[in-house]
Amino acid sequence: MEQGPVIINEERLSQEFIKVAEIASPSFREGALKDYLFERLTGLGLEVEEDETGSKIGGDCGNILARLPGEEKLQSLFFCAHMDTVEPAMGVKVVFQDGIFRSEGSTILGGDDKAGIAAILGMLELLRANPVPHPPLEIIFTVGEEQGLLGSKNFDFSKIKAKFGYVLDSSGPPGTIITAAPAQNKLDITVRGRAAHAGIDPERGINAIQVAGQALAKLRLGRIDAETTANIGLIDGGKATNIVPDHVYIQGEARSIDRRKLDALTEEILATFTRVAEGVGAKSDVKAELLYPEFRLDTELSVLNYAASAARNAGLPVRFETSGGGSDANIFNAAGIPAANLSIGMEQVHTAEEYLSFKDLAADVRWLWEILRAAAAGGAKTL
Repeated sequence: MEQGPVIINEERLSQEFIKVAEIASPSFREGALKDYLFERLTGLGLEVEEDETGSKIGGDCGNILARLPGEEKLQSLFFCAHMDTVEPAMGVKVVFQDGIFRSEGSTILGGDDKAGIAAILGMLELLRANPVPHPPLEIIFTVGEEQGLLGSKNFDFSKIKAKFGYVLDSSGPPGTIITAAPAQNKLDITVRGRAAHAGIDPERGINAIQVAGQALAKLRLGRIDAETTANIGLIDGGKATNIVPDHVYIQGEARSIDRRKLDALTEEILATFTRVAEGVGAKSDVKAELLYPEFRLDTELSVLNYAASAARNAGLPVRFETSGGGSDANIFNAAGIPAANLSIGMEQVHTAEEYLSFKDLAADVRWLWEILRAAAAGGAKTL
């Protein structure tokens, strides 16, 4: 496909990001953004549908699947971003100054993952303005990603014709391609002691918080090795200062790209709580739940080759990296659809200090455009 440089409408792209960022869409309340995206995608000539995931997860809308026909001789591909954001997400006001998007300070910006949404819409605008031969496209906007990839986990993959694609949901500079990401186990632990009056007869009690603390002191947490991490993130227990607490609830996680390492670390954490509790006459209820599986892409796959050559053509330095976080790409790969996660420039996500440069957003659009060119030039239907 011979094509000269395309011109991005910078004002429209900037306003697109501000528009989607200021539509509140915390997890389970993505409905307003869904309505806007339905209108935008339909206006860009795509066929759009919504699935039933919302009713399954207690949200106000489902995932969006949109299709744009292309050259039937070419292998179709998909682009994906998620609609939900973390809190605080209500009343986002975007400040655009010196080429940088930020929130006014009391909320997140929502670049995770509205930068991905704006980039996809920007690419579709380019395609409408430059109607060149291209592969059939599928656009997927998911819900509940921030709550354990709930949208993609409930997606009906039999509806997908694309055999490979790209998730736009990683921090870092455009041109960075995530080729591997870990599985994650959610850890739920309850330590049960014995209540007693803390001033009159504390000897009768077994302090569940103290027992939990003894177990926590024995755990390996943080960076375990290059592929593995663990964290305890929530502790809740006790009723009053004059009562020896009879229970404490602890929630944590473990991640690893190597499932054997993940299983071993998870067992080590849970066994430590059981052993310490039983040693002092307390009890522990321990449970681990796999939230999503790991993935590792073969470097010879076209899904990676297209992304790398496209990045070079867009003037971006190419980096292949392993991520410590999960994304919808984990679920696509588990479903047998090779998916690379692309870095799109969002920084300090999940904080009120989050920011995104317009330069990176425009680079995202050029990158997606070049992926279309690379996939069209690739010709035959191969991965």
